[in-house]
Amino acid sequence: MQVTLNLDEALMNEALQLTQLMTEELLNLALKELVKSRRKKNLLDLAGQIQFCSDFDHKALCEISHPADGSSVWN
Repeated sequence: MQVTLNLDEALMNEALQLTQLMTEELLNLALKELVKSRRKKNLLDLAGQIQFCSDFDHKALCEISHPADGSSVWN
């Protein structure tokens, strides 16, 4: 996608120096980091709102596969 942007020149120059990336690579990285940080924030908003079943057995999940005999609970 081709876009014309008005960017803070000093900020852009500093980011280019810090990353040693080309402009397009830098902008793609910045967008990825923004999306990643917003997704983390959304997950943090769920803190304290998730309730697990009282009979949930996390240890049973560790016994899902048995590579030695090739068996699996998924078979």
